[in-house]
Amino acid sequence: MTDQVRGLRTRRTAAGLAALLGVLALGGCGIRPTQVPVDGGPAPSRVPCEVNGDDITQQSQSRDVPVRIYLVCASQLEPVDRTAEIPESKSVEGRVQVAQALLEELQREPSTAEREAGFATYVRGPIAVSGQRRSDPDGTLRLSRQPEDLPAAALAQIVCTFSESQASATGGAVILGGPGEYAPRGYGCSGKAKDRPEDVLPTVGPLPSPSRADGTAATSQAVPPGAGAALSTPRSGGPTTVE
Repeated sequence: MTDQVRGLRTRRTAAGLAALLGVLALGGCGIRPTQVPVDGGPAPSRVPCEVNGDDITQQSQSRDVPVRIYLVCASQLEPVDRTAEIPESKSVEGRVQVAQALLEELQREPSTAEREAGFATYVRGPIAVSGQRRSDPDGTLRLSRQPEDLPAAALAQIVCTFSESQASATGGAVILGGPGEYAPRGYGCSGKAKDRPEDVLPTVGPLPSPSRADGTAATSQAVPPGAGAALSTPRSGGPTTVE
């Protein structure tokens, strides 16, 4: 056997021992050797659902006042503080103006800071609001779109935003109607509505009576069994009534 052949065998043996020692070293460290790259996927992320107060200050204008609206974050409704131009009048006309200002905030795209915090809105415009009709329950707000035709999360945003403002009716209920002849319905912002805004929002009752001819509201009356269909019975496929 020549020296050249012996040298070749020696090198092969050394290479084999080195590979074996490498495998044993990996095993001793608890690392399983693999020949296929392992994709661990993206690192888990968590949205804070909270906006820095500095962003609110930058949005404010000279005549703006602090307002609170509800946006969707992590599949729930979460409050967001903004500023908007709100009239000081507490008249019926002033209440409609408050509702319109809040509705415009809900339709506005979230700011960069809000988007980075995970906020989104399901209220898509154009949607306007007007006051009640003569036969409507006192405190009714009429939307330019039928409320029950809106996405469930959008209606929940509107109701919860209105319920914590001057736009709400007596007792904190939010009474909404649409542009058509369907009777308005009362809605409430419950904890369940905030936790699961994608669910159909139930209606509440009884509703206040229509205003008298002198402009004062009549006393709210309980709806007797079978007599409240015009106020609380939903259209086919509409929300469930909760008494």
